Amino acid sequence: MIRLLTPADAALYRPVRLEALAANPEAFASTFEREQDMPLAWFEERLSISDVFGAFIAGELVGTAGFRREDGAKTAHKAMLWGMYVQPPARKSGTGRLLVDAVAAHAAQRVEQLHLVVVSENVAALRLYTAAGFVEYGRGMKALKVGDRYYDEILMVLFFDGSDVTRPR
Repeated sequence: MIRLLTPADAALYRPVRLEALAANPEAFASTFEREQDMPLAWFEERLSISDVFGAFIAGELVGTAGFRREDGAKTAHKAMLWGMYVQPPARKSGTGRLLVDAVAAHAAQRVEQLHLVVVSENVAALRLYTAAGFVEYGRGMKALKVGDRYYDEILMVLFFDGSDVTRPR
């Protein structure tokens, strides 16, 4: 089951978010060190100001994905899919696709484009996003640095108006 999380879900969200940051530091702009000591109220606030979807299996939160709309007058037609994470035991079960589809359906009612950024080495995520209709439109070279290692990011977009960035202009 996929549903929008509320501030009341903060106690469920916090450990999954921290697990994501600890297990895959290269996949997120934030860090485990930054968020681990944040009080539960910080996670409640995050859930009150963000649209974060949760995937539940047998009543347990096993994955999350966020939606954030741009707020500038000239960029309000765009949004970001962020914070995507599925716990290892729930991977390859279709949970990731359900989360992406839920965020995309939510976005399609609010914006014209849904963007995301994924580490270039995350082949499984690239496959998932491509299968969901996202297309690559750029690359951030050495976009993230974890310790002494750099990671490239692939920029992807899903258009809801039928346009396609891969077509020549």
